[in-house]
Amino acid sequence: MDFPLPPELPIGDPSLLGSLKPKAATPPQEPYKKRPRICLPHYGEKRETEIDQRKNCVDKFDILGIIGWGTYGQVYKAQDKDTGELVALKKFLLDDKEEGFPITAIREIKILRQLNHQNVIHMREIVTDKQDAQDFKKDKGAIYLVLEYMDYDLKRLLQSGSAYLSEGHIKAFMKQLMEGLDYCHKKNFLHRDIKSSNILLNNRGQVKLADFGLARSYNSEESRPYTNKVITLHYRPPELLLGEEHYTPSIDIWSCGCILGELFTKKPIFQAYLEVDQLNLISQLCGSPCPAVWPDVIKLPYFNTMKPKKQYPRCLHKVFSFVPLAALDLLDHMLILDPNKRCTAEQALKSDFLRDVELSKMALPDLLHWQHG
Repeated sequence: MDFPLPPELPIGDPSLLGSLKPKAATPPQEPYKKRPRICLPHYGEKRETEIDQRKNCVDKFDILGIIGWGTYGQVYKAQDKDTGELVALKKFLLDDKEEGFPITAIREIKILRQLNHQNVIHMREIVTDKQDAQDFKKDKGAIYLVLEYMDYDLKRLLQSGSAYLSEGHIKAFMKQLMEGLDYCHKKNFLHRDIKSSNILLNNRGQVKLADFGLARSYNSEESRPYTNKVITLHYRPPELLLGEEHYTPSIDIWSCGCILGELFTKKPIFQAYLEVDQLNLISQLCGSPCPAVWPDVIKLPYFNTMKPKKQYPRCLHKVFSFVPLAALDLLDHMLILDPNKRCTAEQALKSDFLRDVELSKMALPDLLHWQHG
């Protein structure tokens, strides 16, 4: 504002350009006493308070204890300080040696944001252990997924032996599990890690599928390969054990079949610690994989090296003869060796075992006296 304005030229007389004299300098204007207020909230918005600035920080929760752990970090039981609501905080550690966000966390967040079903765990928000983004420059810190809290997981419930599960309870559990899985498959996602510890329950009898860290999108029209090193060994289907990389949602169905058997036996039905032993246990119950029952098995990379030395007949009906006939028929269709012949989640819901299940009329399991240790 202190500089003079340029001289004004007479209109229509260019010859006078050289004789023009600059006008006197314009007197300086009064400096602004206040800085222009351009950072006010938009119309209808509230001014951010100190509490608002900390709304994405884990400090808004009281940590009550650890309820799970894994390679990613820990899962904590916590309570929202403002609402008193119980939540589960899934912690992802940011490694100082690596740049960026963990890829498993990115996948899980991306998938959970696209899922909205009563039988799939709900992600409320994402918080960090930093109150300001600048703090990440000093220390990597951690990221937390804020998930709805569930009272139990199926693995601990079965291991505790403290809850009696009737046939009606098993029907209700499987109905909800298959509805959640059917929803995921129709949204074109493979879970790829269904096991008893990833199936959560609460005292109201609700069942939710959780832990989507290994989940991936799936397109039946693409022939892209996927890694076969997924699904915990006790729940891994035979095609993955034999090296299949072009698999389908049927891998999740096999895992759910293992869950159905486990609900009746109270323990995993295939418990091995080496892949070759796992395949051998599967063969002893479901029959040895061979072209007669599974035509494409000879195309799998490890068929010749891992196939059982002994030929076993299928004896699932004999071993599970104590199971109700409708449940046994569903179990038989879920544990078919050939993935192309395995039932889908939608077909499982239409089976005799699950078709007429009305959850609103089912008695709740007596779980109230059992709590996490």
